[in-house]
Amino acid sequence: MGKDVIVACDFNSKAEVLAFLDKFTGRKPYVKIGMELFYAEGPSIVREIKERGHKIFLDLKLHDIPNTVKKSMAVLSELDVDMTNLHASGTVAMMEAALEGLTRPDGTRPLLIAVTQLTSTSEERMRDDLLINEPLDKVVMHYAANAKKAGLDGVVCSPREADKVHGACGKEFLTVTPGVRFADGDIGDQVRVMTPADAKKIGSDYIVVGRPITAAADPVAAYNRCVAEFVD
Repeated sequence: MGKDVIVACDFNSKAEVLAFLDKFTGRKPYVKIGMELFYAEGPSIVREIKERGHKIFLDLKLHDIPNTVKKSMAVLSELDVDMTNLHASGTVAMMEAALEGLTRPDGTRPLLIAVTQLTSTSEERMRDDLLINEPLDKVVMHYAANAKKAGLDGVVCSPREADKVHGACGKEFLTVTPGVRFADGDIGDQVRVMTPADAKKIGSDYIVVGRPITAAADPVAAYNRCVAEFVD
């Protein structure tokens, strides 16, 4: 499975996201549809973007009791997305149930990945707000190991953790890494960040890039720059 750049389409309306995607007349980027757009427009926006020829990462980060997550994943599996996710902190039982629900009767399914710790989380916040006193790296590796044990395809993690995840869980275990910014860009509200070129060096499989592309003066040029640094 090759590396790819996933563009975070964090818009709040169909008009905005389609106007943005209309700019891409050549290569159609892999796109992330998150809570903001999904809650605003519902499943129909997923179908419409899929019909335009884009691969889709549906980023809803499910976290609930296993049975609820299983039933929800069964619904999401009908949207023909390419990847979706949940929170690893929901336990191995929840992740196993999610995988069962996501798998269609013919055995096919989207990729399923787990969020370890959000890239906005620092060790201090994890300790003070969540009462998790273990080191951040240890928590991320433990959550990744649980995701692999549950049969998932990979994890969402900081690019700084991708190499360690591969070391612990194997090279085939996918690392999907937000928190990527250009060297000359603003890090925004991310805490653990890295450039596309550096993410490539340490083995990230997918990078998720939002505002450095979507808020750029020339989004297509910014996307092409990301592809050049990370994929080519």
